[in-house]
Amino acid sequence: MKLMFASDIHGSLSAARAMAERYRAERCDRLILLGDLLYHGPRNDLPDAYDPKGVIALLNGMKDELLCVRGNCDAEVDQMVLSIPILADYALLWLSGRCVFLTHGHLHSPDSLPPLKSGDLFISGHTHIPGCWERSGITCLNPGSVALPKQGHPATYMVWEDGVFSIRRMDGSEYLRYPVQ
Repeated sequence: MKLMFASDIHGSLSAARAMAERYRAERCDRLILLGDLLYHGPRNDLPDAYDPKGVIALLNGMKDELLCVRGNCDAEVDQMVLSIPILADYALLWLSGRCVFLTHGHLHSPDSLPPLKSGDLFISGHTHIPGCWERSGITCLNPGSVALPKQGHPATYMVWEDGVFSIRRMDGSEYLRYPVQ
C-alpha cells in the first residue's frame, strides 16, 4: 500500500492541481487530506490561483480516492459543497501494526498529543512546516503545505510506502526522509 498525505490547500487551485498530478504520478492508493481545503483563513495571504470553486470541483472529482479530516479553516458550509466527509476532527489508521492518529493540528499537536502509546504515529498539518519529531515515544510527522509553506520551506506533501515516510517537493523530489521501524 502506498499513501499520500497533503495539507493546507487553502483554496489554491494551482496547488490542488499540482497535488492531484503528484498523486497520480506517485500511483498512490489513497490521498489523505489533513484539512484547510477551501478557505485561506484570516492569518494567511491569498494563495496563488485562489479559486475555492475550482478546488471543490477537483476534490469532488477525486472523491473515491480521498480521506479527509477537518482543519481550523474548514466549516459546515464547506461540507455542503464537497462530496467527501471533511468534518471529522481526527481519523485512525493502522500502518505496519501501528496506530496512526490523523488530524489537522489545531486541536492536537506534537506539543499537545491525544492519548497515544509509545510507538504510535501522529500525523498533522496546520503549521505549514514539514518535519518529523519524537514526543514521548510517539513519532510526529507533518507533510507541510502544498499551497502556503512557511519558514522558507518549499511546498511539500508526504508519501508512505514500505515503512518509510518521504516528504517531497511538488516536483516529486525528496525533501526529507523518515524510516519508521
